Formats: sequence, C-alpha cells, structure tokens
Amino acid sequence: MIVVPAAIVPKILKDAAAKGVKAAAIISAGFSEVGNTQLENAITSVAREANIRILGPNCLGVYDISTGVDMLFLPETKVLTTGDEFVATPRPMAGNIAMVTQSGAFGVAALDYLSGRQMGVSKFVSFGNKCDIAEPEMLEYFLYDEETWVILLYAEAIEAGREFMKVAKKVTRKKPIVAFKSGKSKAGARAAASHTGAIAGADKIYDAAFAQVGVMRAQDMEEFFDVGKAFAFQPPASGNNIGILTDAGGPSVMAVDECEAKGLTVNRFSDEVLEKFEKLKERGKLPKFATNLNPVDITGSATSEMFRLSAEILLAASETHGLIVLGLHQTPALQEDFVDQIADLVKDCSKPIVACDIGETEMAMFIRSRFEKLGIPAYSSPEDAARAMAALVHYGKYLKEIGGFREYMNICVQRRTGKA
Repeated sequence: MIVVPAAIVPKILKDAAAKGVKAAAIISAGFSEVGNTQLENAITSVAREANIRILGPNCLGVYDISTGVDMLFLPETKVLTTGDEFVATPRPMAGNIAMVTQSGAFGVAALDYLSGRQMGVSKFVSFGNKCDIAEPEMLEYFLYDEETWVILLYAEAIEAGREFMKVAKKVTRKKPIVAFKSGKSKAGARAAASHTGAIAGADKIYDAAFAQVGVMRAQDMEEFFDVGKAFAFQPPASGNNIGILTDAGGPSVMAVDECEAKGLTVNRFSDEVLEKFEKLKERGKLPKFATNLNPVDITGSATSEMFRLSAEILLAASETHGLIVLGLHQTPALQEDFVDQIADLVKDCSKPIVACDIGETEMAMFIRSRFEKLGIPAYSSPEDAARAMAALVHYGKYLKEIGGFREYMNICVQRRTGKA
C-alpha cells in the first residue's frame, strides 16, 4: 500500500519489486487526473516489468469486512471543536452488496450512506485512475465471491469497453450489476477528466452497452442505492404487471405514474380477483368503500388484517408479477404488526415485493427498518418504490431473454435457504 508523494512512487515500486511484491494499492494522487500522464506511464511501466498488479493510483484501496483489510485512510470518528466526537466515516455492517467505485470520495460517502441506511456490504474497492486493474477484473472477481450477491458500480468512464461487456454478460447471468455512470453532460465529462483523468464518451453508447449485457443503469445516486437494496432483498419479476396495495389514494397514484413511466403496467385486475375482494367486503373484512381495481385502496380504515388478506389475494394472482405495498402508518387503526403479517406471506413467494412508508418520524423509520429486517426493501416515497420494482422487472426480462431466469431463481432460493 503506497501513500507517498507522487514523484517518488516509481522508486517505491522498484523497491517493492526487489522484495518480490506482486500487488500494490497506490493511494497517492497527482497523476493523469492532473495531466501528469508521463508519471502514471512510468509507474505502469515499472509494474509491468516487475509483474506487479496495481490498484490505483489516486484511489482509496480496499475494505473487506470478512478479513478486516481496511486501507481507508479516513478516520471512523471526528472530534468537533466543541470536544464532541461524532461518527464521520463509518464502516458498514456485513452484507451482500459489493461497492466498486472509480471515485474514492464518492465511494467513502457511499459507505457513510449505506451505514446510515443499515445496508450491509461484502467488499468495497476504489480503483481511481485504473492504470492497471479496471472494471472487468473487478467484476470477474465478484462473480466468484460467494459473499457478494449484488454489485454496485460507480464509473466516470469505462475504457476497456469490449472486455467489460464480455465479463458483464457472464456476471449478470448470476448477479445483478447496478451502474451509476456519471459525466453524462459535456460539463460533467470535463469534470470527470479533471477528477480521475477519465474520458467519459458519448452517453448513449453506455446506455446501449449496459442494456445489451443486462447492466441496470441508475440515473442518480438515490436510485443507485435504492435499486441495489432491492436486488439484495428480492428476486426479479417474471413479468411487468404490478399490483399496488395501499391505505392512501394519493401516494398510490404517484406509484402508478412512476410505474408507467418506467415501462411497467398496472392493469385492472381480472374479474376472478375482483370477486375475491368483493367477498371480503361482504364478510365485513374490508370497507365497502374500498377500491380494488388496481391499486387496491383499503383506505384510512386499514387494519393489519386488511393488509394481510389483500396481499394474500394479490400474491396468489397469476396476473400479478410483483407487489408494491404503500402502508402509511399515519392511519389510526393500523398497527405495526401489518409488516410482520405481510412478511410471513412472502417467505416462500417467488414474486418480488417492495414497500413504502412516507415520513421521517420515528414511526416511519421504524416501519421501513422493520420491513427490511424481514427481507422487504422499503422506501420513503412511492416513486422510489416504483423505480426499485422497475429494476426487478427489467432484470427479470433480461434473464428471460438470455434463458437464465430459472437458473437465477434457483440461486435466489439457495440464498434464502442458506444453501448457496
């Protein structure tokens, strides 16, 4: 691990070569990202001659929660001028999301974000300028890493395009890759070049390349993490018709709009399904004024039992490929155990389900965290929930196109039963 002024990095590498070192993470900055390509070429030349693999330069290195390897030079806590000590750069808990990033600054901020959202990480890799090791090798590694189920990739440019596509196609058959590619605008591309020396390239090319090999592209940071969380918890959908269950009409309309915008359908339920809901109304199990065409709105009179009975019908319906539950806790009769009742229904369910509770109070955060502890990703807005579901639908569609859907579903079952 090399952390010295850039000018003497070539000498350090030569010393390392003399000691038989075979791998080096170069944290030092001051290379191609500031126009000093000659110096970067020098370290690449030394490394190739000595058969040393390089991560970096201008990177944060590796954080591996299973082995304890932690190259991050950023302290976990900071002492304020008041004398108070705050957590500043947390290390996330163990999980199944691998984070691969070109930007060290964004990467460490991502660790902070993931920690705050209680999202676990398997490994973190920052590769900076990528003078040697780049995306293809990282993806190849995580394909065979049993602790990793989902790969989050932040990139400003992918130079090894053909190799990336070749490897990504292998990986996405077994593990989803969620990519956040920045530098989309001319100004953004210029900023990327001055940051990691990246040449961003035409953005539409990335869209086409990602789609061709099954990489799910996030358009912003929020979607990047939201989609990653969805894949960490839920299987892909076998079709694109989504059921929506809610106790609040307005948010359900927002979810429908976003689903449609993302290419999903929210079709009217069949007469068979509608009849089941009507029978619940006749028995007094649902309010007579509840609507059930899709979305199913059990209104502000919602109880935990109403959510359970409705979810049971929707998950059993062959026309429903995924379910969005908008359980707003503010309604007076609804108790927190509706989360547990829904989670019990989906333990052995092959359909994806995502949840939403709007708010930032203790109760809202409790409901969302409870969903996630029981394996259901939860979001603070209907649009976020819909975008997460859209990713599960589009990934399922891709797997079907390549003939890998059943294989991936078997992998999901093995993970859920602990036999992976």
